[in-house]
Amino acid sequence: MGCETSLVADPGPTAVATATAKAAKTGSSATALAPGFRFHPTDEELVSYYLKRKVTNKPARFDAIAEVDIYKHEPWNLSDKSKLKTRDQEWYFFSLLDKKYGNGGRMNRATGQGYWKATGKDREVRHNSQLIGMKKTLVFHSGKAPDGLRTNWVMHEYRLIEEELERIGALQV
Repeated sequence: MGCETSLVADPGPTAVATATAKAAKTGSSATALAPGFRFHPTDEELVSYYLKRKVTNKPARFDAIAEVDIYKHEPWNLSDKSKLKTRDQEWYFFSLLDKKYGNGGRMNRATGQGYWKATGKDREVRHNSQLIGMKKTLVFHSGKAPDGLRTNWVMHEYRLIEEELERIGALQV
């Protein structure tokens, strides 16, 4: 059983990421959309509006993205964590990135029952032709690396580039 997943992440040690997951159900602090409306931001909107506002502690006009530690949950359990309670098969989250080793550059993307593995090259996210962020695609594998079984769960992780973090005064040292 796999739906696509993409995620949003919060300022981590040096990077910022964003997430979207797929499928939603119930919850206590639901953010309801009127019939006919969908929350379906573009890559540029996720980075240039939602992620930038998050790292600069500015509120968004519409509180659609929950803060969730993505890696403490299996992808099939994320729908309950979404603020948007719709039938759409896509969820959005802010989540901190965790380094695998204290002073290393690799991120720990393991969950209790598997791990998220990057696939393909990171893609550029531009605003008015200016590079502002990067988008990484990850696929969930059940089991332990390197022998995990690939699933249909897909996550898109977004981050602001260092120059953009510097420009908006949010670069962490």
